[in-house]
Amino acid sequence: MPFRFVHTADIHLDSPLRSLALRNSELAELIGGSTRQALVAIVDLCLEEQVDALVIAGDLYDGDQTSMKTARFLASQLQRLHEAGIAVYVIRGNHDALSRITQELVLPPSVKIFGARAEVVESAGKGLSVAMHGMSFSKPQAPDGLLPRYKSPVPDAVNIGIMHTSLAGAPGHDVYAPCNVADLHAAGFDYWALGHIHQRTHHQGARTVIMPGMPQGRDINEAGAKTISLVTIADDRSIAVEERLTSVAQFERVSVHLGGVVEWRDAAAAIEAALLAQRERTASPHLVARLRLTGETALAWKIRRDIDLMQAEAEQRSERIGNTWIEKLEVEVQPPAATRGTTADPVSELRQLMRDDILGRSDFRDEISDMVRDLLADLPPESRHFAGDDQSGFDRFIDGLLVRGTEDISARMSAAERDDS
Repeated sequence: MPFRFVHTADIHLDSPLRSLALRNSELAELIGGSTRQALVAIVDLCLEEQVDALVIAGDLYDGDQTSMKTARFLASQLQRLHEAGIAVYVIRGNHDALSRITQELVLPPSVKIFGARAEVVESAGKGLSVAMHGMSFSKPQAPDGLLPRYKSPVPDAVNIGIMHTSLAGAPGHDVYAPCNVADLHAAGFDYWALGHIHQRTHHQGARTVIMPGMPQGRDINEAGAKTISLVTIADDRSIAVEERLTSVAQFERVSVHLGGVVEWRDAAAAIEAALLAQRERTASPHLVARLRLTGETALAWKIRRDIDLMQAEAEQRSERIGNTWIEKLEVEVQPPAATRGTTADPVSELRQLMRDDILGRSDFRDEISDMVRDLLADLPPESRHFAGDDQSGFDRFIDGLLVRGTEDISARMSAAERDDS
C-alpha cells in the first residue's frame, strides 16, 4: 500500500503580534490566533486523508516561549493524531532551539523529535519500508552544513530526509545549515522535507525536494495563500505531491489607481472596487489588505492630510465586503502636474526648497540613514527586508522615505492654507 504523509514547516506557533494588527482589536485577535488555526487545519487534514505520518521540518515554535497554554494546545493536537495512529516526526529549527517548551513538554509516544545527532527511524508501514532521517540543533545558530552528518540511505527503503536549512541563502532569513540543492538531489534520498524559508518552492531535479513555506503568514512580508504538501509514495516508489491550503488569513498588497479622481466618494468607491477584485482572487477565508494609493489626483493633498479618514472609509467598505481587513494605507498619490510648483504658491516653493536643498544635503541623509539602521538593528532578521536586501535597496528605501516625508509635510500645509482661506 502507498505511504502518505503531510509535510509542513515554520508554523511559528503563537508567534507574537507584529505592529500590523494593534490598531484593530478584531484583526489582532484574528492574526494572533491564526497560527493555532493553521495547526488545527493541518491536523484535520491528516485525519481526513488518513495519512501515515505528519512531518514538521522545524520552527514549530517562535522563540523563547514560556506559555504553558501553547504547550497544552500543541499536546492536545498531537494527541488527536496519536489516537488515530498517525506518527509525527519533528526536527528543531533555529526558533525551536530558543523555546523552553521544546525541552520540557511531554508528548505522546507516537511523536519522534530528532536529536542533535543524525538519526534514522525505520518503519515497515503498510507495505513499503520507510526510513525517516533527521537531526535538530540545540542552538539558534547553525553556520555549517548538515548534509554530511546525515546517515546514508537505507537500502531497499523509501528514504525521507528532514532538514531545516537556508539552502544557498534567501532574503530576510538567517543563514542556517546552508547546502546546495544539487547536493540534496545527489544524496540518494527519495524525498527531502525542508523547512526554514517561508516561501514555497519545489526544487526540480532527480529527487523530490520541497520547501513548503509556512502554513500561515504573519504580516505583509509573508503575503499570499499558504499551504502544506500532501505526499503519496506509491508501491512503485513514484511520488505525487498535492498542495493544500491551510492559511486562515491571507495578506495581500492591493494597488488603487486614483488618477483623475476629483471627488472623495469616487476615491472611496475605487478602493472598494479594488478590494472586491482582490477578495475574489483570495483563496483563504480572510483577506488582510495593504492598500497602495497611486496616481495624479486633485485629492492628493487632502488624502495625505486626512489619511485617517480615508482609512476609516476603506475599513467601512471592507466590512461591507465581509472577511476583508485593512492592514495599512500607503499614500503615493501626487497632485496634477499642472497645479504643481507655481511661484505664487508659497507651499509649493517650500516643497521645492525641501526637495532641492534639504534632501540633497549629505549630512541630513546620513542622519536619517543612521536612524533607520538603528531601528533595523532592533528588529528580528525576518522583519528587516522592508528597507531593502542590499545597499542599493536600502538607498532606494531612504530616497522614498525622504520624498514621502516632503510630500506629507507640504500636503498638510497646503490643506491648512486652503482651510484658512
